[in-house]
Amino acid sequence: MIKDTLAKIESAIARVQAGDAAEKDRLVRLLGQLKEELASLPPSRADEARSIGNFTEAAAHEVSREDGSVQLRNLSISGISYAVKGFEATHPKLVAVVNEICMLLAGMGI
Repeated sequence: MIKDTLAKIESAIARVQAGDAAEKDRLVRLLGQLKEELASLPPSRADEARSIGNFTEAAAHEVSREDGSVQLRNLSISGISYAVKGFEATHPKLVAVVNEICMLLAGMGI
């Protein structure tokens, strides 16, 4: 399921109109790092990782829509932040990658 979610996020990033090619390339690289971090999680953390993926997918969906909802995008990003909090102590690199993705999206005006 996490692989499917990541594939949907990649697809949404490909459709993002904001930002330049370098920013989109950086998003794709960060998504690759996120995949690596998620792959290293123990099975006991799978549900929590799925929540991060689902919120990230929702945010990517909203930013890739031509008439995406700012409110839904913001709620999704807030959900990502909340879901990641449980990983701060045990998986700091995962949290750093997710934070960098959020900051890049914000810098792109997304």
